[in-house]
Amino acid sequence: MALLELDGIVAGYVEGIDILNDVHLRVAAGTVTGVIGPNGAGKSTLLKTVFGFLHPSRGRIVFDGREVHALAPHALKRLGIGYVPQGANIFPQLTVHENLQLGSWVVRHDRTRVAGMLERAYAAFPRLREKRRVRATALSGGEAKMLSIAKELVTEPILLLVDEPTAGLAPRIAAQVYERLLEVRAAGVTILLVDQNISKAVEISDYLYMLEIGCVRREGPRQAFADQLREIIRDALLGA
Repeated sequence: MALLELDGIVAGYVEGIDILNDVHLRVAAGTVTGVIGPNGAGKSTLLKTVFGFLHPSRGRIVFDGREVHALAPHALKRLGIGYVPQGANIFPQLTVHENLQLGSWVVRHDRTRVAGMLERAYAAFPRLREKRRVRATALSGGEAKMLSIAKELVTEPILLLVDEPTAGLAPRIAAQVYERLLEVRAAGVTILLVDQNISKAVEISDYLYMLEIGCVRREGPRQAFADQLREIIRDALLGA
């Protein structure tokens, strides 16, 4: 059984104007599932719908065997879903360490557990350990993105939703972010990844979906996408 299932999801920001149209999607536990497609295809809307910022007008979302499409973000977070939006989702005037401590707020009275959670975050992102006393506003773009991811990992999610993790980053820094994501998966966290970097998304994902105008136009395992990469990049960037 899939960890996350979307069955016939229809959703949008304005009543009567649907961004997602009958989306069916499965995310297997322990995998990276990639979502690619042209701008405006509904990729970010998909993640916002999974995380409860939008509620579907039709269809259902099942997480770990439980229907969750009517739940609010805070309830989904308690169930084990983390969300890393585009940009840096951090508190700039707080230090790196203080940002991570906020991620562990719900278990703040269990000092032993908090210490373990913070140590795992620093082990996954060694650069953040070096800058633990630095205010987040002084971080580079890549470091800020790593902190955004690490802050979500402190909550020990089962499923991590990641939206455009390397947008605007230099290739060398982007490569480091992707390496960290693979390490996160190796640690047992399932990832649903939205990405405009088509080649890299195909490289690190186990299974992929291509969205176009709010519909799944293509899906398949990594190799099926890799074998048609040039055509897929053309379609994902320009639309068919």
